[in-house]
Amino acid sequence: MAAERWRVEVDRGLCVGSGMCAGSAPGAFALDAGRRSRPRAQETDASEEVLAAAETCPVEAITLSRPDTGEKVFPPDE
Repeated sequence: MAAERWRVEVDRGLCVGSGMCAGSAPGAFALDAGRRSRPRAQETDASEEVLAAAETCPVEAITLSRPDTGEKVFPPDE
């Protein structure tokens, strides 16, 4: 059985460059020259580290979804 994958998106208009995502999941996120977050890859293996990075983003600029169905993993629908 294949490992679960997540599509990682960062809303660069919302991103304030706190760097919390890159600090907590450096394999999945990096800050560019303008101090805005960007995913290192469009898709990544599902992990607690990546989920924690999304959850700790102070402006909820990170969206995680399942690439095969588009189902949102984070943030949860209210």
